[in-house]
Amino acid sequence: MTISQDFSTTRLDVSRQTTVRRTISVGSIAVHGTMILLVVIAIFPVYWMVASSLKPENEIFSTTLWPLSPSLENYSFVLTQIPMLRMLANTTIVSAATAAFQVLTGLLAAYALVRWRFRFSGLVYGVIALSWLVPFQVTMIPNYVLASRLGLLDTLTGLVVPHAAAAFAVLMLYHAMKSFPTEVIEAARMDGASHLRILWEIVVPNMRASLASLVILAFISAWNEYFWPLLLSRSIENSVVQIGLQMFMTQEGNLWGPLMAASTLASLPILVIYLILQRQVIESFMKSGLR
Repeated sequence: MTISQDFSTTRLDVSRQTTVRRTISVGSIAVHGTMILLVVIAIFPVYWMVASSLKPENEIFSTTLWPLSPSLENYSFVLTQIPMLRMLANTTIVSAATAAFQVLTGLLAAYALVRWRFRFSGLVYGVIALSWLVPFQVTMIPNYVLASRLGLLDTLTGLVVPHAAAAFAVLMLYHAMKSFPTEVIEAARMDGASHLRILWEIVVPNMRASLASLVILAFISAWNEYFWPLLLSRSIENSVVQIGLQMFMTQEGNLWGPLMAASTLASLPILVIYLILQRQVIESFMKSGLR
């Protein structure tokens, strides 16, 4: 091979590498540009909510990205017109209790379905899976009649009990528990450990990721619940924050400033949870898909 041929081959290789680098660079710019655009689209409504909550009444419909004269009047109006802090406390209690009960009932049901072999276990699992497809609005009226007969109207207990067991929790923990090594459980059984001891001392510590995912999803779902509290609540003191937001939307018109302030206060606990547990929140949505 001559020197000229070597030189031509080298130039061709350099040209190919340059083309590949340019293609990678253009593709990387397109991907990052798309991601930045999606981030802006996702964050801008939250930013606009906070900015609108700081606008006085005469600026509420202005298109400025930030209020010319920021004010906390809307927050003061919300805190004086409705017991917002009490509603936030009620919502926190209901959401935490609902998440705790769903984890407990889901653990017990999933362990029983995985470890105890009995007739029609597949049918039981199928019924639980089918019940997940039934929206809560279908069973809302029967639940209301039952809550009325049990004296649970206008109580926080009545808001928690219908959601204490969830098919989603059972299915999610069932698949996580099914992948748990059976040899470990059998060894514990041979050592004389009971099922409850195996569950709490062996299985649960090794399922922290799945349990954290379920807690986060259950808490957020209970926090955003609206129809059941609307049907069950009678007094504003025993209501939740989603009902409080509705009070600023009337037939005469919406109080947009106070509504944005109340929405900001209602979103604040969820945003704090996300900032603290953002990795677990992301993993929870990735792991919530049933295999």
